[in-house]
Amino acid sequence: MRVLFIGDVVGRPGRQVVQAVLPRLRAELALAYVVANGENSAGGAGITAKTAAELFEAGVDVITTGDHVWDQKETDKLLEENPRVLRPLNYPPGVPGRGSCLVHKEGCAPLAVVNAQGRTFMPALENPFLVVPPEVDRLRRETPVILVDFHAEATSEKIAFARMLDGRVSAVIGTHTHVPTADEQIFPGGTAYLTDAGFTGPQASVLGREIAPVIRRFLTQCPQRFEVARDRIMLLGVWIDIDPASGRALAIQRVAVPMPETPAAPASPPDSLPTAGE
Repeated sequence: MRVLFIGDVVGRPGRQVVQAVLPRLRAELALAYVVANGENSAGGAGITAKTAAELFEAGVDVITTGDHVWDQKETDKLLEENPRVLRPLNYPPGVPGRGSCLVHKEGCAPLAVVNAQGRTFMPALENPFLVVPPEVDRLRRETPVILVDFHAEATSEKIAFARMLDGRVSAVIGTHTHVPTADEQIFPGGTAYLTDAGFTGPQASVLGREIAPVIRRFLTQCPQRFEVARDRIMLLGVWIDIDPASGRALAIQRVAVPMPETPAAPASPPDSLPTAGE
């Protein structure tokens, strides 16, 4: 069965391209499940019930997050009320929400999704190398098909983490850097891997933000307001073909789909006059 993972959805442009493109991708790629990282879906920082609902309505089955999960004040309630919106598993005990879930559609094998966060150059959380394997073992009693979103900065940490899980999960897909990598592969044990899926949103930007304020920040070191950019909007991600019986990955391929162009309004004939109300 085929699972699509959508890289970090950034702001309204990211949500809009998911809404515009995903229904077609579901049909063309015969997708069983869709997982998307939505931690930047609300104005480029955090996630809300509204932005989560838009992604679900577009066809996303599970939403993962990362270090920006708490940027919106309503996150606690969202995480408590919707088990398909995840926060990293390796937050300390007692933190709202959950770090994994199991989804099951008629005609498809169940899919388990695990969300974890790295520690190198990141906020100090529990060690994912220690916390994730027991959760994987628990989920394997329910299904062999397991996808892990590893939200981390350092490439070495991502690769080492995925190598540790080789043969125990179907795929480890990296998020957080917003820069897509070209190292998609299947490890010897049958685990598909990609260091980073990139981000879904305006590519004519600095990681999804308007270019000029970011440059001013580097030039002056003074605070700037980083608005979400608007141009060259694309959906970036990766699909994985998985054997539902064994959980082994069979194929992996990156995806980059531009926002469809809006058809231009037809020009009025040269001799025409405006009608009433125009």
